[in-house]
Amino acid sequence: MIKRLLIAIVLLILIVGGIVGFNMFRSKMIAQYFATMKQPPVAVSVSEVKPITWTPGLEAIGTASAAQGTDLAVEMGGTVQEVNFKSNDKVKKGQLLLKIDDRSERADLEAANAGLDLAETNLKRSRELSQRGVSATSNLDQAEATAQEARATVAKLQALLEKKRLVAPFDGVVGIPQVELGQYAATGTTFATLQDRDHMRVDFTLAEQQARQAVVGQAVEVTTEDGTLDLKGEITGVEPKIDANSRLVTLRAEVANDDERLTPGQFVHVRVILPEEKNVIALPQTVVSSNLYGDSIFVVRKETPDGADKPQLIAKQVFVTLGRRSGTLIEVTKGLKAGDMVVNAGQNKLNSGATVSIDNKISPDPDAPTQADVMKALDMHESTGQDAAKSQ
Repeated sequence: MIKRLLIAIVLLILIVGGIVGFNMFRSKMIAQYFATMKQPPVAVSVSEVKPITWTPGLEAIGTASAAQGTDLAVEMGGTVQEVNFKSNDKVKKGQLLLKIDDRSERADLEAANAGLDLAETNLKRSRELSQRGVSATSNLDQAEATAQEARATVAKLQALLEKKRLVAPFDGVVGIPQVELGQYAATGTTFATLQDRDHMRVDFTLAEQQARQAVVGQAVEVTTEDGTLDLKGEITGVEPKIDANSRLVTLRAEVANDDERLTPGQFVHVRVILPEEKNVIALPQTVVSSNLYGDSIFVVRKETPDGADKPQLIAKQVFVTLGRRSGTLIEVTKGLKAGDMVVNAGQNKLNSGATVSIDNKISPDPDAPTQADVMKALDMHESTGQDAAKSQ
């Protein structure tokens, strides 16, 4: 009985040991297979780094307003007698827009004109009598003073009448009437807005460090939020004082608005154009990856891996220093040089050291180089670098 039990235990140990050993062997072989398995190349697209002529700019947010624009108001209160405009009418300077009831002032003016005629007649008579020596000098002085007072009264009433006739101060587009016929309008009542939309101005702000680069006469580009309107203009004024609270400087630019698509009060993007710079390395912002360690770009280089019989394209992660931005481009100040091949599509699948293949089907660049072009360019770049090293 004991002998049979021992035999069963030995057989159980052998079976369990065999199963455990087989599992350990299988796990080892699987790990070895994956460790030595050659990963397929990752399909990417690349662009060659080429220095460009960079047009830097200062970006800002601005508000559009008419070069000439005002709210028209009633100068003297009274009943509205005439409204001579409609919404969005184009009016000329001096055109009558609104008339306030002026019958009382006209009656006063007629009386004043009658008094002026009498005063002028008395003055003429006093001068003739004075020349004959039959009238005292004081009488002539009194007649002259009376005539002068009558002239002033007439001028004053004429000015009052002009204030009851409201005219356009400049050419422009008039807004929606704010008063109606027969309505009593008190002094200061706004009856419409008038905007000269042919010429627009844009007010915007820059940080005090940036504002030092902006001067009167410098070109600007103005675009709307939806990008449907792109206008050009120039800076016409720079506020000489920095706002103590925001540390910003206010600037003003004027732009042509011949088609009147830009509206006063509209929100716009402003770009102040700075002088061109040559031999600047700038790339699309989409090629840059950012993480806790910094900004990096994948660069394709030609290397011969261990065990390989020919050179292959290898992706290397290069950390770079970024500079200014302009539209979709960003400046790279350190980390890249002319001739480098940077990955512009497919980098989300990459890790440094991965083998890559060039597939222009995923490229955002219609002129992206093929794999043969990349290999040739890297060979030329490598040979140029070796020649430069020998010359040194």
